[in-house]
Order: sequence, then structure tokens, then C-alpha cells
Amino acid sequence: MTIFWVATLGTSLVAFLLKYSGHSVPERWLSNPKIQRINALIPIALLSALVAVQTFSEKSELMIDQRLVGLSVAVVALLLKAPFPVVVLSAALSSAAVYNWL
Repeated sequence: MTIFWVATLGTSLVAFLLKYSGHSVPERWLSNPKIQRINALIPIALLSALVAVQTFSEKSELMIDQRLVGLSVAVVALLLKAPFPVVVLSAALSSAAVYNWL
């Protein structure tokens, strides 16, 4: 058995134990309003971090390029309450236009 398989099995075991421990938490802990507010914000924070990393980095370097334009156009479209397909298309088109222009 190679180190790759040991790491894969070990990671799978840790993931299973984490999931199992999450199901073992008492209901009264999860009904706490503070915990519910925190749980509602966790996906927002994770998605924001993912967008920031994907927009401003390439490999391990900070990059400012056409992706910033696309993100900015998407934010403006969201503030104008545009439908989701319009947000995605406007961001993609503006990013592609700046990429081809540079």
C-alpha cells in the first residue's frame, strides 16, 4: 500500500468521523439563535473567500487583471437587481473584452 492510499483512507476516515460527530450534536445546541445566525453566515463567508482567491490570485501571486473587471460588472449588475443570467453574461463578456483588449 503506497502513501497515497494511506493518505486517502486516512482522509476518508477523518471526513466520516467529522460528519458522524456533526450528527451526534444535541438538538438543543443547534436551536440556539446565536448558532443559527453563525450557520447562516458560514456559506456566505466561504463563497466570498473563494471568489476573492479566484479573482485576485494566480498560483501564489497577487494578480489584478480582467477578472477584477468581470467581478466589478457582476457586482454592479447585482446592485441593479439584474436577473442571474444577465449578471453572469455581463461579467463574462466584460472580462473577455478586457482580456482581448489587453
